[in-house]
Amino acid sequence: MKRLPLSLVMMTLAAGGLATPASARCEDYVPQAKPQNVSRDIVGQDLDTIIERGFIEFAVFEDFAPYSFEEAGQPRGVDIEIAKLIAESIGVAPKFKFVQADENLEADLRNWIWKGPVVGGAVANVMMHVPYNSDFACRVEQVVFTGQYYKEGIAIAYDAAFYEGDKPTPPFFRFDPVAVQNDTIADFYLTNLLGAGASANVRRFPEIGEAVAAIGTGEVRGAMGPKAQLEYFAGDGVEVHQPPLVNFGVGQWTVGVAVHFAYRPLGYAVDDAIYAALQDGRIEQIFADYGLTFTAPER
Repeated sequence: MKRLPLSLVMMTLAAGGLATPASARCEDYVPQAKPQNVSRDIVGQDLDTIIERGFIEFAVFEDFAPYSFEEAGQPRGVDIEIAKLIAESIGVAPKFKFVQADENLEADLRNWIWKGPVVGGAVANVMMHVPYNSDFACRVEQVVFTGQYYKEGIAIAYDAAFYEGDKPTPPFFRFDPVAVQNDTIADFYLTNLLGAGASANVRRFPEIGEAVAAIGTGEVRGAMGPKAQLEYFAGDGVEVHQPPLVNFGVGQWTVGVAVHFAYRPLGYAVDDAIYAALQDGRIEQIFADYGLTFTAPER
């Protein structure tokens, strides 16, 4: 992954990286075209067909540890395990389509849920790891956003020995070097917050794992990004915390799934499976198995 996938970059840019005054939900909403069930790419997406054929296909992001990645040729990650729970609940086998993140969430959903990519491939039944935003959801009518399964947020990983019991907050990085994944909301936020004079302290890396690894080499004293990714890549002597983030409009968000708008029964089945796994602790255990802190979504 070369960026944080989906629409969070877009939402941050729209807000200038800062909080903005509240406005009416979807006040600038413009009705969109509804895709018709005539394309080969959406054949076989309804729940009855999925059950009859015996498998369900999930679109997951490639090279996106700890959520979805391949190891020794096998799919692994939090999103993979949750997808398996969904498939088990429906009574079918899971199949995985590893996809690259496009420029924003709208493009990802167009490619893998309701229309299909321009060249090669077809849509999947369910897309995993879709951040939920109320305003965005009412603007993309071709998709049902459901099955919220955890709450993610921006956090800071830091060199515990260097800070000697302190927990650094963003203003610390006016003086101390900090790593981010290039072109992500953490990158934009720190650049805006620190200003031109101190932004030279922001070291940018292609991958979040490289950013966290730079703490261990002493190149930086901290790294900023999604909490689960920081926790997954943190090595010995690196701790992670979530401080208050002043003027950060999208510092926390819930993550769920997306399905084609025409297949509501499938959406209900997916949501029921996730709800049951949240209630009995199976999803929390998946996070624990990957060494991650679980925060339940506000459902």
